[in-house]
Amino acid sequence: MITPAYVRTMAAYNRWQNQNLYTSADALTDAARKAPRQAFFGSIHGTFNHLLWADQLWMERFAGPPRPAAVPIEQSPFLCADWDTLSRERFALDGAIIAWANGLDASWLEDNLTWYSSSAQRELTRPKALIVAHFFNHQTHHRGQVHAMLTQCGLRPGDTDLPLML
Repeated sequence: MITPAYVRTMAAYNRWQNQNLYTSADALTDAARKAPRQAFFGSIHGTFNHLLWADQLWMERFAGPPRPAAVPIEQSPFLCADWDTLSRERFALDGAIIAWANGLDASWLEDNLTWYSSSAQRELTRPKALIVAHFFNHQTHHRGQVHAMLTQCGLRPGDTDLPLML
């Protein structure tokens, strides 16, 4: 389904786009980043927090500890209260995702992953390749929401098209 080269490309894309959107969001005040908007996780800050939370959970499942803060999905928009902490945690995690991707072996992708899903309220087992594809798709989905919110604030984030990544 997917290869380690795909995972490395998507890990690089994740970091590139987080840098793109966080740099744009830096231009906003804290109040503007936290302002309620028509988004599932309420605000720019909340959506970035949810992404950090979800990525931490998946990386713990993929690569082991450290375990992220044990909060339910409903609390994920409030994971990091301040922008500096959120930014620092995001970029540290992006480095960890890159390192994990760079060390990934093709055989790992051929196995299944079993985890307890608090959303489904049960244990799930799925192909690792499928879950890794979901991991990157989830990031892109919510970053698209952030991009739209930033645009509504009058900002112009950089390119998002994967073929334009250096």
